[in-house]
Amino acid sequence: MTSSPNIDHMTPDQLRALAAQLLSQVDTMGKKIQRIETVNEQLTHEIALLKRHKFAKRSEQLSPDQGSLLDDLLDTDIAAIEAELKAVNPPAAPAEPRQQPKRAPLPPQFPRTVIRHEPENTQCACGCQLQRVGEDVSEKLDYTPGVFTVEQHVRGKWVCRECETLIQAPVPAQVIDKGIPTAGLLAHVMVAKFADHLPLYRQEKIFGRAGLAIARSTLAQWVGQTGVQLQPLVDALRETVLAQGVIHADETPVQMLAPGQKKTHRAYVWAYCTTPFSALKAVVYDFSPSRAGEHARNFLGQWNGKLVCDDFAGYKASFQQGITEIGCMAHARRKFFDLHATNKSQLAEQALHSIGGLYEIERQARDMTDEKSLEKYVRKKRRQYSMHYIPGCWPSAILCPKDRLSPKHWITA
Repeated sequence: MTSSPNIDHMTPDQLRALAAQLLSQVDTMGKKIQRIETVNEQLTHEIALLKRHKFAKRSEQLSPDQGSLLDDLLDTDIAAIEAELKAVNPPAAPAEPRQQPKRAPLPPQFPRTVIRHEPENTQCACGCQLQRVGEDVSEKLDYTPGVFTVEQHVRGKWVCRECETLIQAPVPAQVIDKGIPTAGLLAHVMVAKFADHLPLYRQEKIFGRAGLAIARSTLAQWVGQTGVQLQPLVDALRETVLAQGVIHADETPVQMLAPGQKKTHRAYVWAYCTTPFSALKAVVYDFSPSRAGEHARNFLGQWNGKLVCDDFAGYKASFQQGITEIGCMAHARRKFFDLHATNKSQLAEQALHSIGGLYEIERQARDMTDEKSLEKYVRKKRRQYSMHYIPGCWPSAILCPKDRLSPKHWITA
């Protein structure tokens, strides 16, 4: 440990050197403190964010009409007290009967099974025969779980007695040659697995309760063979989507079981869809074993339109090949929402309201048909909610590199 120098015996040059040394130390310590404060701010934000994801609601809606919990409790207590007072001191005048809500009729396209209920004896006590003058009809909704039916295809054999020629109708085309499932059963299995997220082992149990146990391995073979038959439809859908000038893209992880191993690794499903303003509503899913950017490039091929996506680095190579990058506002909004939810930032709240205004412009513009009027309306309204780049608007302590949007990503009026 060094002792403090005695400044009373120092020359002016020594004092200047000491002052410069102290200023350098102060500057170094200031930078160190700033780094520590930045790390503390980042860790505090991450802790608050993790707590919110674990304990708070997941909705990212920002409701300006949301009242305090105390006001809600007061309103609840007041309503309870008023109800108790009405129960103790009922009003003298009878209340008007409430109008019962009308039940919506059942859809007419549903098949009807008529069940008639008639008296066992239509003889009157006086001895006369009763005459039917009307009826009351009530409908009950029923549902029959999976019921197996069998299509028995009978192909008649026709023979000529003179020339001994045999004629028979050809076998109808099937999705799986020489297989027992019809196209309807295969469609049910595919929809249940991919649209309703019903695994094959659960479908196996459901079919078993319906009276026929179909092994999971058989169901898996059906799914694979049906997928091969549907591939031309997928290719046509891909070409139709790539014919659009603007496409949305995103990827999501899925767990895949490696063949021959009992471990899973992370694979990805990429989704490519048309915009909400497009007359064509279509989505194409592309499975890949990894998140490498080459999978997106292989799918897009020679397409060079405008791609709406997040700031994932896998898309960067495609942008260098002529594709125009459009930043996803939903990903940008999420960072502002996290900042507002954890730190109650007024700047983040202002940004959320501005983004909400832009969303409202989109909702109103969706109903406009004239392109010139639409462009003029959007340019006029967008100036009200344009978000210019403000230094410090995106604190570096809460943004990882893939989530930072530089000023070049912003579209201004």
